[in-house]
Amino acid sequence: MTSSLPAAPPTPPPKLICLSGLDPSGGAGLQADIETVAALGGHAYGLITALTVQDSRNVRSVQAVDAALLAAQLDCLLADAQPQALKFGLLGTAAQLPVIAAALRPLALPAVCDPVLRAGGGADFDTAGFVPLLRRSLFPWITVLTPNAAEARRLVPEARTLDACARRLLDDGVAHVLITGGDEPDAEVINRWYTAGAAPQRFRWPRLAGPFHGSGCTLAAAIACRLAYGDDVGAALESAQAWTQQALAGAFAIGRGRLIPLRRASITGAVERPDDPVARVAASSGP
Repeated sequence: MTSSLPAAPPTPPPKLICLSGLDPSGGAGLQADIETVAALGGHAYGLITALTVQDSRNVRSVQAVDAALLAAQLDCLLADAQPQALKFGLLGTAAQLPVIAAALRPLALPAVCDPVLRAGGGADFDTAGFVPLLRRSLFPWITVLTPNAAEARRLVPEARTLDACARRLLDDGVAHVLITGGDEPDAEVINRWYTAGAAPQRFRWPRLAGPFHGSGCTLAAAIACRLAYGDDVGAALESAQAWTQQALAGAFAIGRGRLIPLRRASITGAVERPDDPVARVAASSGP
């Protein structure tokens, strides 16, 4: 009788803490984070920042999780878990911000923030005093900030151009800003990458038929997952954008509103180029 040694265990997946709102439709928020991270081969620790009443069309109401409860969950999780990256989506109230900063800042991990200030259907999440505190308390230790163009303008209302918005956000301490252009009227989607001391870089993508629900959550979670794998920021941005474009190309309806990305295909390594038809179309220097 012969016996064989057990197979070596697989390499543990990268682990991320994702803080986002709960979207009952499953299109955006924490479920989008978990699906994206899982599809890319990672594991998501999910912390709910807010409960919502919403569907694929719009958000009707938001109930923030109590800051003390969120603090207790963070303390409990961090006593047991060893994440490699962080991802922030919708944050419920300004009261949550110092709690989150106090718990997570000492970890000194790559952090991606999708600053959700308004739902795609138009509902407003921005409460009085929230944006200034967000910029002061969290932005100084964010690795990549991923606002769409409208969010960038709301974060820096005094700026006249997107370039000026990005410069102010970099001045806040954000290491990299990726302003996405899906909500702009250009024929192509142009995503602009800014970092201090370098010329802005543009990523151009074919515009797909939408509108979409959860695209920003998906992109930010994909970037965070690639950073958890150890990619540098440039490689993480390229790979995550290509994967998200692929997910949007397969978007499907879950109700009577916007389409959600197909976050199923598993791409755990760098996206193949240049033969991949949904790979990066172009990246050029200049504003």
